[in-house]
Amino acid sequence: MISATEPDWSREKITDGCYEPGKYLLLTIRNYQRQQVKNNFISKMVSPFLVVQHRFWSAVSGADIPLNSKIGGGLMIPHPNGIVIHPDAEIGPNCLIFQQVTIGNGLMRGLPVIEGHVDIGAGAKIIGNIRIGAHARIGANAVVLNDVPEASTAVGIPATVHNKRQ
Repeated sequence: MISATEPDWSREKITDGCYEPGKYLLLTIRNYQRQQVKNNFISKMVSPFLVVQHRFWSAVSGADIPLNSKIGGGLMIPHPNGIVIHPDAEIGPNCLIFQQVTIGNGLMRGLPVIEGHVDIGAGAKIIGNIRIGAHARIGANAVVLNDVPEASTAVGIPATVHNKRQ
């Protein structure tokens, strides 16, 4: 089973000769965040170029993932079109997010915390001050408004937990 705590960086590795705009978008985010931590003269010179790269790959991929996002390593976004992630939402390591997913705030204050190795199906919406447990699965087009326990599957509008994986 894939770890929910240790990032598998090979999942973000760009494959030679493949068109993977989601991986290039993540690469610009990782590089930008690395430069922000250094906070030296070179990083201040490089950061504007990384911002331009990020804007380019955001437009190409059709995803809205801010540069200051709190995303764990090993994220997979095989079809990044339409993904929207609030910059203060937290996403754990080794997650899988498909197209048209929204992770953000709703009527209740607070933002989602998604623990490690969570698979989120196409079109799902994860809204508000909720926690998605490690190894959980969110079904396609689910609207998640409440916590999802570890190793569970949530489907429907609004989403309900249907089973717990062994």
